[in-house]
Amino acid sequence: MIRVGVIGAYGRMGREVCRAVTDDPECVLVAAVDRAGCGESVGPVIGHPEVNVQISEELEILSDAEVDVAIDFTHPDEVMDNVRWCVRHAVHVVVGTTGISPADLDEIRDLIEEEGSESNVFVAPNFAIGAVLMMWFAASASKWLPNVEIIELHHDGKADAPSGTAIKTAEEISKARTEPPAGAPSKETVPGVRGGEVAGVHVHSVRLPGLVAHQEVILGGPGQSLTIRHDSYDRASFMPGVLLAVKQITKRPGLTYGLENLLEL
Repeated sequence: MIRVGVIGAYGRMGREVCRAVTDDPECVLVAAVDRAGCGESVGPVIGHPEVNVQISEELEILSDAEVDVAIDFTHPDEVMDNVRWCVRHAVHVVVGTTGISPADLDEIRDLIEEEGSESNVFVAPNFAIGAVLMMWFAASASKWLPNVEIIELHHDGKADAPSGTAIKTAEEISKARTEPPAGAPSKETVPGVRGGEVAGVHVHSVRLPGLVAHQEVILGGPGQSLTIRHDSYDRASFMPGVLLAVKQITKRPGLTYGLENLLEL
């Protein structure tokens, strides 16, 4: 049985993670961390009143509860402090919080080594299996259709733009393209109207109420276009990927970046 602690347990994603861990026969929820809801039992919050795990604002509860794997769904401003604590306290950690930069990933690698490689870290910009397949299909298609743009759409409460998924998609497309995109750059009569540029790919971010997480990759060629789109309508879509990472992290020494590493693509 894998003993799991959730950091950010009172948030929308955190509650979904707590529920998924509780429902999985191979896992047991033993710790919940959040400043919000501190002192409450997480069980009634997730519809499992039988779960008697009190929410604490202190990360030390992870050690006290002898957590095997921590799951972080917090905020870009907080996530690195949480990862540092887990690595320094030999707790494996699965990170779903976006906003982690390449420099942050380098720091995580160095810190794991400094601390004797006693904990593993798994970071993914998106845990929805369909989204990972979307990224893989898009990168594969860009070998033949190098002219690509990305439109990512999320709820209006998302803290960062562009999304980690869009950044990862653009990076994978940039690595896969065998030739640069054709065409001259267009003049922007309104600054920023063509979106931002990530790894040579234009990315457009939409933030609106009613959305959850959506992305489409549009590839164009002479007389044709190809659109690859993924939609998450419910946060439950991320849970199979999160649980897969929890169950595999002990077999993945050091830092692993991206759920595709577990899907044998």
